Amino acid sequence: MFNKLRLLYHYLLAWVGNEIYKRPSKKLYVIGVTGTKGKSTVLELMNAILEAAGKRTALSSSVRFKIDFFNESNNSGMSMPGRFFIQRFLSEAFKRDCEYALIEVTSQGILQFRHRFVDFDAALLTNLEPEHIEAHGSFTSYRDTKARFFRDAGKYSLKQRKLFFLNSDARDVQYFVDAVKGRGLPGQGNVVFYNKKDMRALKIKTKLIGEFNLENIAAAIAFARSRNIDWETIRSAIESFDGVPGRLEFVQKIPFPVIIDYAHTPDSLEKVYQTGRKTLKKSKKMICVLGSAGGGRDMWKRPVMGGIASKYCDRIILTNEDPFDEDPMEILNQIESGIMDGNKKKIKKILDRKEAIRAAIKSAKKDDLVIITGKGCEPHMRVAKNKKIPWNEKEIVLKILNNEKIEI
Repeated sequence: MFNKLRLLYHYLLAWVGNEIYKRPSKKLYVIGVTGTKGKSTVLELMNAILEAAGKRTALSSSVRFKIDFFNESNNSGMSMPGRFFIQRFLSEAFKRDCEYALIEVTSQGILQFRHRFVDFDAALLTNLEPEHIEAHGSFTSYRDTKARFFRDAGKYSLKQRKLFFLNSDARDVQYFVDAVKGRGLPGQGNVVFYNKKDMRALKIKTKLIGEFNLENIAAAIAFARSRNIDWETIRSAIESFDGVPGRLEFVQKIPFPVIIDYAHTPDSLEKVYQTGRKTLKKSKKMICVLGSAGGGRDMWKRPVMGGIASKYCDRIILTNEDPFDEDPMEILNQIESGIMDGNKKKIKKILDRKEAIRAAIKSAKKDDLVIITGKGCEPHMRVAKNKKIPWNEKEIVLKILNNEKIEI
């Protein structure tokens, strides 16, 4: 009974927000992007193309909130904020004469109906890998929640023509096809497939590294083409795109590269390490600073991520990330449990994340590679009793590289 009341509460909040702000989504072209990873990068690529085409845009993601020329970092701790935020965001976008609203849609947001009473023109799936398993109960439930967004957009959005962009290489993609079957306008291509092969065939030069970014670019191209944006504008925007803060971001390239990345799932961590290995010169070391995979959730992935690190990294420094109310050292022990005995000599455990980063950088030699994962551009470290400690990973790395005092 309590769970039903809680769901009703969130549903009513979504409805009330839509009414208070006078149904703003009906006045904009709205696309929601969901998936396990790549959402923020796809949204930023879309935004770059639209801006290059002279369109006025609004963007809501785990990285930032942007309405036309107004821009601020997302310091809320939520990739998809609730309690009227979405409707207020859309209302402000309309008032500022934006044509497009680009929204990151998360599984937690879907569970709390934050996507409801938004008239989406389009929905896009980047990929699907195990994540938030404890919150959802199983991978199947997590997948079903993601698919509900597509199903609801098709069923409840009042827009006349709806498009559903699906990565044909994504796990369980047919399940999403079935979820939108019969939605939109039948016979008018309401399901649009894309994949990284599309990107390879186009031979676009890009500053982004990593195979997974080919999928992200292909997604943005598929969307841009559906809006009839000319090819030269699309190409120019992609080739000029510098990337997203905290996503495979180079803080330094010489004398040795230092990369920070948000990777917080086994699949994303492995892809980051695979990309790092491809850039590494022979006989050089990959030094990995691996966070604690977050306290209070997804404990299953800790030893898995430890096993991935032992496979790719020459040195591993296990450190704190967002322990919440868990014992951070116990979290590190759980990550270490996935590392094979023969690789235990690679490991150091340094709980203080600043000191862990410092140790990694101090141990690096010319052309080695330092990869620091788990925080990316997140603005806080979350510790016990709901306390948030201000955090800026890039700034910390730069100060260590420049031998400056760290205040954080």
